[in-house]
Amino acid sequence: MQQLPLDVRLADHAVFDSFHAAGNELLVHQLRTGATTPGQPPLWLWAPPGQGKTHLLQATVALAAAQGRRAAYVPLDASPALPAGVLDGMGALDLVCLDDLQAVAGQRGWEIPLFRFYEALRNTGGNLVLAADGPPAELVFGLPDLASRLKSGATFRVHALDDEGRLCALQMRARFRGFELPDETGRYLLARVGRGVAELFQLLDQLDRAALAAQKQLTIPFVRQVLGG
Repeated sequence: MQQLPLDVRLADHAVFDSFHAAGNELLVHQLRTGATTPGQPPLWLWAPPGQGKTHLLQATVALAAAQGRRAAYVPLDASPALPAGVLDGMGALDLVCLDDLQAVAGQRGWEIPLFRFYEALRNTGGNLVLAADGPPAELVFGLPDLASRLKSGATFRVHALDDEGRLCALQMRARFRGFELPDETGRYLLARVGRGVAELFQLLDQLDRAALAAQKQLTIPFVRQVLGG
């Protein structure tokens, strides 16, 4: 896997096996195809923050790497610390996933390197997956040629999970971390936290650490104690 000149690490939980795909089955299928099959058109996925875009991009890169393909994940929201020159040479990779595209749209200092990178990647049969907080029509680019190329592939919205789906996602995350989350505890968490899955996962990780330190199970009384009410 390409090593970026920035401290970018894939989360160990960000794999397809730990993603609850309800409502997003076709998107996951397309991402798996992009991770393993060269010459695919660009894929654009979008959703508000906290719906799993980063998880899906990192899972795609992880699958590609497991197949022996050269892949990179680039978080463009880190652009103040990440020079546009980071894209130099990435056109030779098999797969590149660019996260938070809205962070650099309209910035000429990024759009020209992005255009060159895109052309190089397509010329070598590499695949490109993009994620943004909105659909292609909502992002304004200064370079029309770049816009037309990035928007030329399939577009998928990452659909938010309903409460049952969020509970399943929480329990999948818990099992991936090596413990079971009882239904009643999971529903208690759902009642306390906003709808974003990312926020739920952060809370679950916090509770897991607290439970390990206290040698306790994740019961509702213990969770209430940790959360302070």
